[in-house]
Amino acid sequence: MTTISTFDPFRAFLAETGLGEQGNGSSSAAWIPAVDIYETENELVAKIDLPGVNQKDLDVRVENNTLTIRGERKFESTVGEDNYVRVERAYGTFSRSFSLPPRVNTEAIAAEYAAGVLTLRMPKREEAKPKQIQVNVTANGN
Repeated sequence: MTTISTFDPFRAFLAETGLGEQGNGSSSAAWIPAVDIYETENELVAKIDLPGVNQKDLDVRVENNTLTIRGERKFESTVGEDNYVRVERAYGTFSRSFSLPPRVNTEAIAAEYAAGVLTLRMPKREEAKPKQIQVNVTANGN
């Protein structure tokens, strides 16, 4: 009997980048933490959900205008593996990278980790901040 399988380019990409399936023979998806990024007048802010990740297991760096967040969520070894009835949370290493726009001052990025959420505040360069221009009105258009 011939087995036919379909090609999934997303799975192929994950496998090539090391983000593919992990675990000990089980078919669990790679852990890719959720990220929200928003912009204010003065900064870009990224919020990354990292529940259960110890601060010492986080590595945040900027290189060539690329922000990279790496880390690891470790499996709890206080409970025997045979005692688990169900395991749905993903464990292991993760890596997320984002290209930063040139308007970000990479020298002034600040990171804060609280309640399982990593918040990165990336201030804009002064020249990139919006500037209001005063418009003067004259009576005769002069």
